[in-house]
Amino acid sequence: MPHIDKLADDCDVSLAISLHAPNDELRNQLVPLNQRFPIQELLDACRRYTGDRATRKITIEYVMLDGINDQTQHARQLIQVLRGLRAKVNLIPFNSFKGIPYQCSSHDTIRKFSETLQAAGLVATIRKTRGQDIDAACGQLAGKVSDRLLRSNRDIRVVNDSQMVAQ
Repeated sequence: MPHIDKLADDCDVSLAISLHAPNDELRNQLVPLNQRFPIQELLDACRRYTGDRATRKITIEYVMLDGINDQTQHARQLIQVLRGLRAKVNLIPFNSFKGIPYQCSSHDTIRKFSETLQAAGLVATIRKTRGQDIDAACGQLAGKVSDRLLRSNRDIRVVNDSQMVAQ
């Protein structure tokens, strides 16, 4: 993970990693980039990044998908892959939107997942969702914009790297 290693040399910031799965097979489906940078390689880079510097923190982002990555076995696998990494896990309830086959895990499932991680000594938080009532939660706005662009018969080109112009 050359970019994480370079970041470690260039600045001292906290790092957030979008993991979303505890194993490569599942992460390949959810995060196709995993095929290029598998979990172990990614987390090894995170361990190098934190090194012995207490100020460097890693946040593991984990979107909770009903029946996909939210089972007790997934929590146990996550505990194993994060062993030895100074990190907290941010459990994110998924915000459904039209055209996506995933649903959010139940509140009870997310709570149990969090408790399993905490019982193993990991810091785990559950992100409070906002904006769902107006379809403005994380991912929903991007989905709506994408839908509108796909429905449009217009071509969009970038002018001066800062403006989008419809033709």
